[in-house]
Amino acid sequence: MTFVKTHATRFYAVLVAVLALVAHYVPALPTVLILGVAAAVLGTGEAVQRIEDGKTDAARLAAELGGRHRIQ
Repeated sequence: MTFVKTHATRFYAVLVAVLALVAHYVPALPTVLILGVAAAVLGTGEAVQRIEDGKTDAARLAAELGGRHRIQ
C-alpha cells in the first residue's frame, strides 16, 4: 500500500490509460459498463488528489519547521 500512496498519480494515469484502451479495442462492451467504470475512475481521481494534497501539506509543514523533523 505504501507503493500506491507514494506513486498514486502514476498508478492512476496507467489505470486510466489501460481502461481507455480496453474501451476502444473491445467494442462489444456495454455502454453502461463503460459509464460505470468512468464514474469509478472519477472517484479514484478524487482519492489520488487527496493523497497528493496530503503530501503537499506534509512538505509545507516540514518546511515551516525548518526541515528539522521528517514527516511521514
